[in-house]
Amino acid sequence: MTLALETTDLKVRLHLAGDWFTACDLSTLLPGRGVAVLLPDGRQAALFADRAGRLYALDNRDPFTGAAVLSRGLTGTHRGRPFVASPLLKQRFDLETGQCLDDETVRVTAYEVKAV
Repeated sequence: MTLALETTDLKVRLHLAGDWFTACDLSTLLPGRGVAVLLPDGRQAALFADRAGRLYALDNRDPFTGAAVLSRGLTGTHRGRPFVASPLLKQRFDLETGQCLDDETVRVTAYEVKAV
């Protein structure tokens, strides 16, 4: 989803188990920086916005270390695909699909996300 990030009254919502969960204010997201949010089931999600205003949400847990750190990773693009690189071991995860770009057998959960 693409939005102007200047809009301050919008909420970021994640689709979880058939329902939408309000995660944070859209104004909390800065392009290129992640935000960790606590989900109702106790897990964490990492939320990102890019400079074009597109929103992304992944599981915050790095599957290689078990640490909840993906929200602190560096964002970039590889072959036109947006990714976040884990701050620990530097594996890159596609922000749209959750697929690890460095190990095709590994994936994190990608959540449907919108601003309303």
